[in-house]
Amino acid sequence: MDSIDIEAKYQALEEKIKQNTPSADLGRIRSAYEFALAAHGTQARKDGTPYITHPIAAAEILAEMGMDEDTIIAALLHDCIEDTSVTHEDIKKKFGSRIAELVEGVTKLTRVVYTSKEDEQMENMRKMLMAMAKDIRVILIKIADRLHNMRTMQYQSEAKQREKSLETMEIYAPIAHRLGMQKIKWELEDISLYYLDPVGYAEIQAELDKIGSAYDDFIANTTERIKARLSEVGLNATVYGRTKHMYSIYRKMYGQNKSFSEVLDLCAFRVIVDNIGECYNVLGYIHEMYRPLPGRFKDYIRNPKPNMYQSLHTTVIGSEGIPFEVQIRTWEMHRTAEYGIAAHWKYKDGLQGRQDEEKFAWVRQLLEAQQDTDAQDFFHSLKFDMFDDEVFVFTPKGDVVNLPAGSTPIDFAYSIHSAIGNHMTGAMVNGRIVPFDHLLENGDIVEVMTSKSAKGPSRDWLNVVKSGEARNKIRQWFKREKRDENILQGRAALDAELKHIGISMSSVTDDAVLPVILKRFSVSSFDDLLAAIGYGGISCHKAVNKIRDEVQKLKEAQKPAEPVVSAPTKPVQEQKAIHGIVVEGLDNCLVKFARCCTPVPGDPIKGFITRGYGVSVHTLDCKNYRKSLKNSEEKSRWVNVTWGNTEGEKYQTSLSIIANDRDGLVMDVASVITLLKLKLTGIYAKKFDDGSASIHIELEVKDREELMTAITKLNGIRGVREIRRSES
Repeated sequence: MDSIDIEAKYQALEEKIKQNTPSADLGRIRSAYEFALAAHGTQARKDGTPYITHPIAAAEILAEMGMDEDTIIAALLHDCIEDTSVTHEDIKKKFGSRIAELVEGVTKLTRVVYTSKEDEQMENMRKMLMAMAKDIRVILIKIADRLHNMRTMQYQSEAKQREKSLETMEIYAPIAHRLGMQKIKWELEDISLYYLDPVGYAEIQAELDKIGSAYDDFIANTTERIKARLSEVGLNATVYGRTKHMYSIYRKMYGQNKSFSEVLDLCAFRVIVDNIGECYNVLGYIHEMYRPLPGRFKDYIRNPKPNMYQSLHTTVIGSEGIPFEVQIRTWEMHRTAEYGIAAHWKYKDGLQGRQDEEKFAWVRQLLEAQQDTDAQDFFHSLKFDMFDDEVFVFTPKGDVVNLPAGSTPIDFAYSIHSAIGNHMTGAMVNGRIVPFDHLLENGDIVEVMTSKSAKGPSRDWLNVVKSGEARNKIRQWFKREKRDENILQGRAALDAELKHIGISMSSVTDDAVLPVILKRFSVSSFDDLLAAIGYGGISCHKAVNKIRDEVQKLKEAQKPAEPVVSAPTKPVQEQKAIHGIVVEGLDNCLVKFARCCTPVPGDPIKGFITRGYGVSVHTLDCKNYRKSLKNSEEKSRWVNVTWGNTEGEKYQTSLSIIANDRDGLVMDVASVITLLKLKLTGIYAKKFDDGSASIHIELEVKDREELMTAITKLNGIRGVREIRRSES
């Protein structure tokens, strides 16, 4: 691409700026473009085009949102510090400290080294939340950067395509959703889906192509009919229709185990009017023209979503028998729905004042939440809080409180104030006393009963609440009020887990080991570590795994050097893995996996020499293994086994799920396993008189990480109270 083509791309950016941000200083913006052009020099992208085309494209995305000139300048410069010799001081000197801080903020989001995927995900999200709290424009630039990279992902390797698409789906799409940027969120999801599940994407595309002309005619005819009716009654409205985006259809098909033909409301129509009163008038005329489907009306004007989204939603069905959704909103609501927080720069000249600060209270809450939990728990609850459906309930005074779907009165109490939750003794929903684990529904009126003499939250509440805010506040209470108790509980839990794997507590407190362990957990003392385990901030199981690694490293380092042998020795034949298992001292023996604990790669394991059936592999926390150690005869038959090469192997395991019984529960469980592309080999359900249900599932996984992912996803199902690995 020659200089003329680059200049043409920049001119297109300028035109977009003139259209959406006419007050911007184009001279200052051109100066930034020329600075970036010189800095990137001959650098090229994977497709061979000059690198400068990427920052221009990112800036154009932001210009389309109507962002201010500082944001557009920072977008043009956003890769200078990272990929060129330009420094923070160079940018500060040329463009001022505000621009330099924005560019530095974007740069910092990519500078970190991780020890695990969970740590990487949490650290990425934590840094983004911190950047949001400081200046939201840093995230808007990063989202624009990611959107253009996703648009040009075809030039990357297949592995990179999947890696970036998964990261986009896990981090960037949820943030775009939480910032109300629906248009960008949809595009990020659709492109990510194309690379993550090309087969599923192609199937949906083929189905849409089949119905294309019929639905195009339906959309055109319905649009004209609505326009004509509203014009007839004197309402000035803009009406248009569209087919729902790919990922929305995909989620309904694979998340709810539906075929394409079973997905209702493939079409959505949007009606945009001048004021709120007209929105409700339009709703009346739509219901006059078409039959509304019961339970499918939502008033997000009176009850806005946390990301500021407002609209009336109704699903109706016409004479053709095709159900469709109608969204009714004002122009201001429409701009917010398209660009979310970015719309404030275009129409309100940025974010100012206490009201705008309150819109970012959730950022501070999420930042506080990550301080007292481990990576996996934090990331799971964060995605639930940011991305899941909401339920809207009312206080007795009529104030609206929005919570994640599946929330309980405990979540409600802590959303009002920490003191309300800590002194909670009961709850009433719609005038009726309900248990603490009662699932709240849209429109419920919730009243919390409190007492100054209440002893505080129960540890069991951590298994009941759904919102990260409530979970964090409960942990903070235990951390603050029950430190001595937490230390005792943490010590007992850690000691029991360590005994299972043959490590003594004294090995952990060894002067050579303890400092390393404290550093790994970012705590200053052993009591702090025990307290964190006691109140749930650190998973005991994960703590033991990390401790085992450090103790093993120390043992390896302390091993005496092998003596030098002058005589030639017979080379030791490397033991072969049978079903991914290497048995110490034995080769080519029969290996089977114990049904009582169903170990998978990543589990700490031990082998039992059976009579005539080879070696049976158990997990170290298996109750049969622990029981056998008390029998002197059986104790001698345990041998060391390790995981060898497990590539390509699948391992059967099982889970027991305890949940609140409801229609569709078993289907939701099966759908999650299907969505994760795991093989479900058995599912058994039983309901009880107390309204609960147990579901036993058998599935095949490649390792513990895949199993934990499944458990995390299953925990997000509405009504699930507990999941544990089955023991027979």
